[in-house]
Amino acid sequence: MMGGFPPGMIARAGQRFDEYYRCYPVAMLPGPERDNVSHGGKVIMPPSALDKLSRLQITYPMLFELINGAKDKVTHAGVLEFIAEEGKIYLPYWMMQTLDLEPGDLLQIKSTDLPPGTFTKLQAQSPSFLEISDPKAVLENAFRDYACLTVGDIFTFAYNDSIYEMAVLETKPSIAASGAISVLETDLEVDFAAPVGYEEPKRPSGTSTPSSMRLPAGGMLHNQGTMAQAINYASIAPNSSSAAAGAKAVSSNFLLGGQRLKGGKAPTPKASTPVAGTSTNPPPTIARRTNGPQPLRLPPGKLFFGYEVKPVRKSGEQKIEDDAAPKFLGQGQTLRGGTKRKGEDGEKDKGKGKEPEKKEPAGGGHTLGGRTLRDTPR
Repeated sequence: MMGGFPPGMIARAGQRFDEYYRCYPVAMLPGPERDNVSHGGKVIMPPSALDKLSRLQITYPMLFELINGAKDKVTHAGVLEFIAEEGKIYLPYWMMQTLDLEPGDLLQIKSTDLPPGTFTKLQAQSPSFLEISDPKAVLENAFRDYACLTVGDIFTFAYNDSIYEMAVLETKPSIAASGAISVLETDLEVDFAAPVGYEEPKRPSGTSTPSSMRLPAGGMLHNQGTMAQAINYASIAPNSSSAAAGAKAVSSNFLLGGQRLKGGKAPTPKASTPVAGTSTNPPPTIARRTNGPQPLRLPPGKLFFGYEVKPVRKSGEQKIEDDAAPKFLGQGQTLRGGTKRKGEDGEKDKGKGKEPEKKEPAGGGHTLGGRTLRDTPR
C-alpha cells in the first residue's frame, strides 16, 4: 500500500482527468424532476467527459474532486450520467451551496481516488430529525445516492415529503487532506451528534420549600391541626351521617312524585309559546353525587392514609354470631294483621273437627224407594 491507498486505486501519473465546466443546479436539467439527483451526491457530466475518461483508463468507481478556485472551496462527488450539454455540468443544489457557486460559474473537475470509509460522525441541522423512528434505515437508503463524503459538507436527503440536512463532522480513515471517504461497497459506522438547536428536556428538581418556612424534625407542619381536620374527614368518611343520608337517597327507587290511588290526576303542563332564539327543551339536570364516600381532594404534595380499616371476619367468628342470634320466637302474623297467639291454631282445629256421622236405626234399613224396612218376625 502506497500513500495509504489500496492497490489499484492510485491514478497513473499524467493520466488524471482535469477539466473546467460551467455549473448549474439539477433543477435546470431538461426533463422531469429527479429527487435522487437533487438530494444525492452525484453529478451529471457531458458525453465528451466519458470519452476522455475511457481513454485515460479511469476505472470504477469514478470519483471526482470539485474545486471552486475563486472561493478556495473543495468537495467530492461521483458521476451518475453523461447526458449534459457540452461544456456544462449539473450539480445538486446543496453541493452548489457548499462550494458557494452561482449558476454559470466556472468549476474545476479532477478525477481522484478515495479510501473506503469505516466511520463518520454526522449532525442533523434541525431537531425534527429526531422524529424519524428508524434513522439508521433512512440513512442507509439515502446513502445509495451518494458516492463519497467530505468533512464540512452539509448534504440533504428526502424522507416523507420532508427535506433533512446533515453535516459531516468527522470521517475515518482520515487519509485525504480534505477528510473525504468513499461510501461505496463498504461497511460504514455512523455516529450522531446532538442536532442543532436541540435542548435537553428539563427534569423537575422536586418541590421547592420556601426559605421562610422551617420544617420540624418530625416532618411536615400542619397549620390546621391533624390531617383529618385539614381535609374534613368527618364529612367524607364512609360511615358519616351525611354520606349515609346521601346513599339512602340515591338507593331509593321512588325519588319522583306520583299519583295517589284515590286522588285525581296531576295537572297536565300547558304548552308554552315558543320564543324566537330560545330553546323549548328543559335544561339538563345535573346529577350530583351525594352518596359517600366523597372524593378526596388534597393539595399537591399531600398524602392521606386515614380511612377506617375494617378487618375481615373469619369463618369461625361468623358462625358463632349466627348461632347466638334468635331464630324462632313462636310468634307470627295473620292475614288481617293481628298477632297469632301460641296454641290458637290447635284449639281451632279441635273445634272445627269432622262432622258427626249419622247413626242408622238398629235393625232397620232402607228400600230402594226410600222407605224404612221394618223388622219382620222370623
